Amino acid sequence: MYNDKNHTTPVSSPMISIGPRVRKSPYFDATMRWGAKAFTIYNHMYMATHYGDPVAEYWRLVNDVTLWDVSCQRQIVISGRDARHFMEYLTPRDLSDCPTNRCLYVLLTDENGGIVNDAVLMHMRENEFWLSPGDGDVVLWAQGIASETGMDVQIVEGDICPLQLQGPKAPHVAYKLFGDAALDMGYYHVMETELNGLKLAVSRTGWSGELGYELYLEDHIHGNALWEYIMEAGEEFNIAPAAPNTIRSIEGALLSYFSDIRREDNPYTFGLGRLVNLDKKAEFLGREALRKIHAEGNHRRLVGIEIDGDPISHNESFWPVLPARGMSGDKVGHVSRCVWSPRLEKNIGFANLPAELTPTGTRLNIWTPDGQTGAVVVKAPWFPAEKEIPPGIGN
Repeated sequence: MYNDKNHTTPVSSPMISIGPRVRKSPYFDATMRWGAKAFTIYNHMYMATHYGDPVAEYWRLVNDVTLWDVSCQRQIVISGRDARHFMEYLTPRDLSDCPTNRCLYVLLTDENGGIVNDAVLMHMRENEFWLSPGDGDVVLWAQGIASETGMDVQIVEGDICPLQLQGPKAPHVAYKLFGDAALDMGYYHVMETELNGLKLAVSRTGWSGELGYELYLEDHIHGNALWEYIMEAGEEFNIAPAAPNTIRSIEGALLSYFSDIRREDNPYTFGLGRLVNLDKKAEFLGREALRKIHAEGNHRRLVGIEIDGDPISHNESFWPVLPARGMSGDKVGHVSRCVWSPRLEKNIGFANLPAELTPTGTRLNIWTPDGQTGAVVVKAPWFPAEKEIPPGIGN
């Protein structure tokens, strides 16, 4: 029988002490005022993880509208004469057809083709890009790469503090705040604007799988004011504060860096070959490594799974995956994230597996803190992302 002495059942989740060593978001006081009950540390900053009931937040997200503090997405500003050339160097995605006021989802790769992080790239003006990455010190990595290239580029962490406005009623709230411009924006577009004198960038992006916007405050001292403006505008639409929702992100197959994506993974592990242009004109880190990986064929994949048994709240560590026939043999993979879906009434998640175990319908054994359970490989996402704003808002 498989045995991992480091894989133990937690007695209880520990508390996180609040102190000056970890940064507080410009919206931290607002989240406390509105009832945040738990936090994690993300990019060296406190981030609320729930306001008392993550399942209630899930239903508010899929039915109404929610506001999230995601200032922990530390915005990296890349500017200068060689800004586009440098950005091309960091990602295998071809950026030559990315105009200003447009966003792209990109992977940042190292010299071995491994994924340093995933990010939303925003082309703000001719020689200025913003990167909105997942957890990890991407700014330090980019600064280190820049020091070796000799390119004319400046890389700083900007005073740019994002919130996410997410849910099917998000366009109603955005219309109240920004008028027709919020409804006319295309998916993955970005604009610069003002709200009651506050300078903002607003994009049609988000990590919810629902309709949504990200609002980037360009002066942190106004965090409380911006939060309250949005909550007031959303009151008639049943707005509520929430945290990035694990349930909805898994349902929509939205990946999380350091959980689903790791440095040892490559774009082909996630079926993201569309984000790799091996023949793009601009040079980029990891081209030769990715060519070799592509030619040999990827040996691992991340796939959707449905897990047997009672409802799972979440997993606090990677759960080992073993061969389906009995519990003998070595670990062949791991469950990265999993959770109970109230809409599906199933436990769902992702597993990183050898390619031969990834066809739909393949049975697996999962080793949980409570013992062995079964699982099956399924197609993901379970609920695709909503992208189209319905007509009639504001009329």
